[in-house]
Amino acid sequence: MMRLFTAVVPPAAALDELSAAVESARPTARSLRWTPREQWHVTLLFLGEVPDEQVDTVAGALSRVVARHPAMTLSLTGGGTFPTKPVRSHVLWAGLGGDTEELTALATDLRDAAAELGVPVEKRRFTPHVTVARARITTNLTAPRARLDALATDPWEAGEVHLVRSRLGGTPRYQTIATWELA
Repeated sequence: MMRLFTAVVPPAAALDELSAAVESARPTARSLRWTPREQWHVTLLFLGEVPDEQVDTVAGALSRVVARHPAMTLSLTGGGTFPTKPVRSHVLWAGLGGDTEELTALATDLRDAAAELGVPVEKRRFTPHVTVARARITTNLTAPRARLDALATDPWEAGEVHLVRSRLGGTPRYQTIATWELA
């Protein structure tokens, strides 16, 4: 079994700006588990555990979906939390701006393609974001979220989607096993 997800990875310049915003937020919420920079990405579809013998079939179907979607202009902008009320949240994230409708359409088409192959996928609404921290218990994330509100990176072109293997145990480890170009 392989634990898989698809993702868009912002370029280094955007991650540098996000890193500065995260550093300003850290002192406001010391109890958070901060996501390492090398793990920052925009998850389009979480596939979960996929049987080894099904990985090639799933990858082929997803690559065909990606090839039908155009490259898009995105930026990292502002912050948010899950759940959305920052006074009682578990996840702190940086938001996305730009062609988010196109990004949402891509995420939806990837989900539909995986579901057609029998891969169990989440049905919740796609919210484009980069997770920067998590709390073990419900926490007031108002202050760190406010530090992310000023985030507004220069726009960048998202031209590819990655299929990533996630290995748990201690700090998660990510390995890109395929990269597909957007049209």
